[in-house]
Amino acid sequence: MNVVHPELVTGRDDGFESGAWVVEAGSTRRGDASCNLTERVLKVPLGPDATSRVVRAHELMHARVSPHLREHYVRFDDLSPRALECAEELRVNVLIGRLGFDVALLRDGTEKLGGRRAGESGDWAEALCFLMAVVGTGAEKEYLAGVRQAQPQWLNGLRAVRKRALATVDALATDSLGATHLNGEGLPSGYASATVTLALMLTQSMNARPPRTPEELRAFRRSLEPGGRRAPTGRFAALVFDETVAMTTRTRSHGVRGSRPSSSGTTLRYPSRLLTDDLQRAFARRTSRHGGIVVIDQSGSMDIEPSALTSLLARAPDAVIVGYSHRPGDAGRTPNVWVLAQRGAVGDFCPTGNVGNGVDGPVLEWALRRRVGNEPVIWVTDGQVTDSHDHPDDALAQRCAVLVRRHRIRLVRELEGAGRALHDGRLMSPSQWPQFGRVGRKLIENRGFLVGCHS
Repeated sequence: MNVVHPELVTGRDDGFESGAWVVEAGSTRRGDASCNLTERVLKVPLGPDATSRVVRAHELMHARVSPHLREHYVRFDDLSPRALECAEELRVNVLIGRLGFDVALLRDGTEKLGGRRAGESGDWAEALCFLMAVVGTGAEKEYLAGVRQAQPQWLNGLRAVRKRALATVDALATDSLGATHLNGEGLPSGYASATVTLALMLTQSMNARPPRTPEELRAFRRSLEPGGRRAPTGRFAALVFDETVAMTTRTRSHGVRGSRPSSSGTTLRYPSRLLTDDLQRAFARRTSRHGGIVVIDQSGSMDIEPSALTSLLARAPDAVIVGYSHRPGDAGRTPNVWVLAQRGAVGDFCPTGNVGNGVDGPVLEWALRRRVGNEPVIWVTDGQVTDSHDHPDDALAQRCAVLVRRHRIRLVRELEGAGRALHDGRLMSPSQWPQFGRVGRKLIENRGFLVGCHS
């Protein structure tokens, strides 16, 4: 049995101080060997065979080049921790391969099953991450064979990621790839130039939709290039509310909630009308005046004039007004929706947009859940619905078009028109639909279907 001394691993330039380690016996099975630099615990197989030797070399390379501070792993808001973990596996495997170790031995026979299970569960993100961890090793071929059994259409996208990842590390000399001196951002330079770069590419690809057509594959490959535009995701982002917008309650206008005479109802409030009113409107019908819901697209293609918002609040002091705009590719940490007014309370400022749309459907659904009775819902938009990476998407535009028709949402292009739309009971005519981009086209293309949905 071999004796391992990680204390003898030296040469780091990132402030990692030498000290005693705890060495535990592991095995060559995947997941049963590890290197914890924070706690100084090394778990490795201790056998004399060639595979055990390569696994020990892999974990000792972690001890030599991987970051030892937790904040190096958690400081990246827009990077997936899993992507960072698997990108670091690739860097370490390349380094030990350049030192002459046979990385083809890094396999345990479970890779084909793992690839098939990732495909069967539809877990594109994990399929990408695991591929990054086994690229160039003996596990890669079997893993891709397993993915092929369940999701053969994924292979072109996976191979594109593999090619870009290898090009990234191949462009770095060994001393640069394994460098541990800190860069201007306080990160080990080899980790920053290779692992962080790979993790950024991997995170964006994990969020993208697996390419299905030649056109989508070309767009996906372009997204892998440095500075390339993110590939389409085909889905909206989750709503993240801006909690910093404080609300100030204003004096509510009298008659915001009231009633009006009606010929039917449950409350006989105006009995004299049975004699004086030809329509005998003696019952009270509750009404909501000066209310409504206004949803405002604040993406790069739209703009809000503060004077227009003030004018709208003067006409509809009891309205719910919400703005939205998503930062393309954001991982859920940047607010993309903010309440500007809510039933008499007004926000103390109006946040600016984040360039993209990204949450059109979810914010409309949120607004509809806050609708009182049949109060009007206004959507200030150009109709250019996009996904979470700010790409247009037919299915998402269709989803919004169905909401518009089913719930009688009124569309206006400018905020100045929202006040008039709140008090105008007429719906938008089909002749106006072409003004509203992709949503308008979906209203035209599926007119019969949408009418059926509404009925």
